[in-house]
Amino acid sequence: MKYYSTNGQAPEANLEKAVVKGLAEDRGLYMPERIKPLSPEFFNQIENLTFQEIAYQVADAFFGEDVPADTLKEIVYDTLSFDVPAVPVTDRIYSLELFHGPTLAFKDVGARFMARLLGYFNAREAENRLVNVLVATSGDTGSAVANGFLGVPGIHVYVLYPKGKVSPIQECQFTTLGQNITALEVDGVFDDCQALVKTAFMDAELNAHMKLTSANSINVARFLPQSFYYFYAYAQMKKRGMADNLVVCVPSGNFGNICSALFGKRMGLPVKRFIAANNANDIFYNYLQTGQYNPRPSVQTIANAMDVGDPSNFARILNLYGSSHEAICNDISGATYTDGQIADTMRDCLNENGYLLDPHGACGYRALQEGLQEGETGIFLETAHPAKFKDTVEKITGQPLPVPEKLAAFMKGKKQSVSLLADFTQFKQFLLEQ
Repeated sequence: MKYYSTNGQAPEANLEKAVVKGLAEDRGLYMPERIKPLSPEFFNQIENLTFQEIAYQVADAFFGEDVPADTLKEIVYDTLSFDVPAVPVTDRIYSLELFHGPTLAFKDVGARFMARLLGYFNAREAENRLVNVLVATSGDTGSAVANGFLGVPGIHVYVLYPKGKVSPIQECQFTTLGQNITALEVDGVFDDCQALVKTAFMDAELNAHMKLTSANSINVARFLPQSFYYFYAYAQMKKRGMADNLVVCVPSGNFGNICSALFGKRMGLPVKRFIAANNANDIFYNYLQTGQYNPRPSVQTIANAMDVGDPSNFARILNLYGSSHEAICNDISGATYTDGQIADTMRDCLNENGYLLDPHGACGYRALQEGLQEGETGIFLETAHPAKFKDTVEKITGQPLPVPEKLAAFMKGKKQSVSLLADFTQFKQFLLEQ
C-alpha cells in the first residue's frame, strides 16, 4: 500500500516510511492510497467474533500488504489484551468504555499497536539506528505512548506537555517512568507543544542528527488502529439487536479518533451517522455551521484532552471528503459544551443513571441526549477512566472517587521532567545535545 500526503507535494511513501517519518516532507499527513471495503460476510457474522478477530481483519485491510500475516496477527492480539465493553447508561444510550487498558485511556489501542509495528520495522533495518519518538500531549496521549513504548529496544520517547494543563494523575503516568521516556514540560499550551513537534520534523539539521518520528494521531500507525473498536462496538450492539440506526458520538480534540471512525464507515461499517462533541474549543463545530475553518489558540477546560485549537486531523477529514463541506455534514454533526454544561451532565448522569462519566465522555453523552432522533440508538466513547481527573470529578459530584490500582501505582513514582519554553531554538538545542 502506498501513502500520499494531504498537501499533495511530497513523494508517495510505503507503510514503513509513513510510520517512521510520521509527517510527509511537505508537512502534510499521510493517507492510504485506497480504503479497502470489508466483505458482506464479515459483517453478517461479526457479532460472533472476538475483539481480536475483528481487529485482525480490519488491520489486514490496512496493513496486510506490508506486514506478514503472522506478524500482524501477533501485533494485533498483543495490542488488544483487554476488553472494550459497550455498557448501557440508558435504554437508548450506551457507553463504549475505552479505559480498560494499561493507562486507562482510549489511546492505549493506537499507542500499543504503533509501538509494536515500529519495533518490527526497526528490527528489520540493517543499521538499526535509535528511533526518537516526539509526541505532544494534552493529557492521555503522553501516558499511552510512554507506556506503550516503555522498554522497547531501539526507541526513545520525548513527551511534550503544557505546564499545569494536564491532570496530576495524567502527568504521573509519563513523568515517573524513566528508562527510555523523557518528559518535557513546556511553558505554553498544547498547540505550542504540537507546533514544536511539527517544526522538528521539518528541520534538516535535526533530522540529519537523529531519526525522528511522531506518535501523535498524525501518524498512520496511531490513528488507523483506533478504527478497531468502532467495529467491535457495532458487533456488540448487533448482538443485542440494536445495531440498526446506530449513531456514534466521539468526544473530539485532535480528531484522530473520529477520523478513524470515518475510515471504518468507508470500509462498510454500518453506522448511520457520527457526532463530534467538542468542549469550548469549538473550531470544528463552527466549521460545520459555516463552512469556514478558523483555527485559534486553545482555551483550557475541564475536558483538557480536547483542548486543541487547530486539530491536525481536520486535514485528513477534508481530504477524505474531497473538501466538500456538504459531504462532511452529511456524515457528521457537531456539539459544543461549556465547563458548566459538562459538570451539570456529569452530576445528572450519576444521579439519574448511576453512571459516572469523565469530562470528555460527558460531552459525548450529552450530545446523544440532545441529538438522538426517533428510532436511533446512540453509543458514545468514554475515553478515559474518571479517576484520571479525580480532583475535577470529586469537586463536581461531591463524592469520593477511589483510584484504581493501575493509576495508584503511577502516583507512587518520582516526577522526572525537563522544563522548556515554547521556543523551537531551545527545543532543538536540547535534542541536539542528546
